[in-house]
Parts: sequence; structure tokens; C-alpha cells
Amino acid sequence: MRGPETAPLIGQARGATPPSDAPGQRFIAGSPRPSNGLRLRAPTRPGKPGALLYPLALVGLVWLAGACAPLLSDNARPELAGRGQLRAALILSNPVLVDKDPASGQLRGVTVTLAKRLAARLDVPFTAVEYATPAALVDSFDRDEWDVAFLAYDPERALQVAFSPAYMEVDNTYLVPAGSPVQSVDDADRPGVRIGVPARSAPDLFLTRALRAATLVRVPGGAAPALELLSTGGADAYAENAHLLTLYAARLAGSRVLDGRYTVIRHAMATPRARPFAANYVRRFVEDAKQDGTVDAAIRAAGLRRVRVAPPDH
Repeated sequence: MRGPETAPLIGQARGATPPSDAPGQRFIAGSPRPSNGLRLRAPTRPGKPGALLYPLALVGLVWLAGACAPLLSDNARPELAGRGQLRAALILSNPVLVDKDPASGQLRGVTVTLAKRLAARLDVPFTAVEYATPAALVDSFDRDEWDVAFLAYDPERALQVAFSPAYMEVDNTYLVPAGSPVQSVDDADRPGVRIGVPARSAPDLFLTRALRAATLVRVPGGAAPALELLSTGGADAYAENAHLLTLYAARLAGSRVLDGRYTVIRHAMATPRARPFAANYVRRFVEDAKQDGTVDAAIRAAGLRRVRVAPPDH
């Protein structure tokens, strides 16, 4: 039952043929496209052997001009920021994604860093759309409340939204209370074992498919339901990401986070399925953010445990 999920990511809506949008340069719809500075000179002596190289040079320069062309197309901009802002959906119950200061309400974390960077690329303000749990965000898929969302990839969710490649990978394991019969990750899937899980979260979706003998006990996401379940004997283990469980363990005497993992959850950005140009642009944005160190720096700044940058998508 160990090992990463390997289902393919879905980058755009079926049948869509978006352009090769990518972040890096800004183009505002309706404005003239800037010159790329390339100039072709016709050969002055077409009868010379060098004239045969001209068509090849022309093809090469045309290709280069396309590669250097503005990377935000007329089609991607309205799909990502049609309301003049970037509305980013964030899940508050998972500090691996976002952390909200209880006093000031300030948001910080990996997803906030990425959302602000994308908004800056689009030259629009960033607006956070907050959801208490993964289930609440999933329920919003058809309500046009956000332009991009940050959540774990799952093949069931990919039927409703278009996912980018993963930007980070997170080890998932179990938190067990004192006296639990579960002593290792491999011990968990046995008859009679009860495993708590946040309802409709990525761990819930994965374990629903993977478990053969243990029973899942679903509770709302967040620390309070999880700790109550374990402290009252309602479950023998609780499934979540290792970083979050470390925080829970500090609040539950005698509990411990198990070594190893039952899966690796891949976190990605999502766009509504009806916006193929946005999906293509976000896909390229994620790859850039992994390559230039943005994701790694955000993970380090947040102090996340057992979390790493996802490998490049090929």
C-alpha cells in the first residue's frame, strides 16, 4: 500500500486546442505585440551557394521569433483574470497549503506565494477565496467562485477540473494514539482497525480505493475533529499528511506519527474545465515555478516537513 500515486495529470479540457501560453512576459489584450528585434536580410547574390542557406535561416528565425513572442495570449488572460483580479481558492484546514494568522487574518504559505506570483505575472490583484475544508472547495467546482484552485490531485477530481502538473509532493502517513494496535504503516490495513480521515480529502479518496480490510471513519477536516476522534477512542489511527500530523501529535499526549508512508499526495493547481487556455498557461507557470526555485523557497520558508518539490513534468 506504499508508494506514490501514479495516475496521469490532466492539463486541459478534452477537445481544446489552446495556444502555447506560458508565463514570463506580459501581454495585455488589445495592445500591439512587441517586436522581438529579429530582422531578416535577403541575400544580395542569390546565385551564390550561400543563397541556399537562406530558406533554412528563415525557418530557424521564424521558429525563434515564435519562441520569443509574448507568452500571455489574448485568450488566456480573460480566462484567468476576466474580472480584473485573480481569484485563488485556498483550503484553510491544511497548513501545508496555507496558514492563516488567527489574530491578523494574514495568509501565508506555499499556495499564497504561488498565487501572488501568478497574479503579478498577469498584472492583476490577488484575491483569496477561502474554504474551510477540501470538501467545501470540491463543492464549489461548478459555482464560478474562483479562477485557480490549489488542492491535491485525484483522478476523481480530474473529471471535474483541469489539473496542472504537481508542484510539490507530500508524504502521507498515520497518527496513532497511545495504546493503538497500529504500530507501523503496514499494520494499518487489517480487519478491525479503524482509520480516521478528513471526509472527501485526498487521503480519504486514496484510502477508499486502496484499503482492503480496515474501516474508514470520516470526520470533517481540521485539528479539532481529528484530535477528538483519537482522544475518545473513535479510531486506532488518523490518516493525513506527515507535516500536519506532527502538529496534531504535539497536542495529543502519548501519540506518535508513524515512519514510512501509505502514499505520496501530489499537490497541483486546478482551473475550471471550460477554460482550456487558462489551463495551458497555468501548466507552464507551474513548471517555471519549480525550475526557478520558487516552490522550493516557499516550502523552506513555511518550514514544511516531509514535503518536496515535484519533479518536472515530461
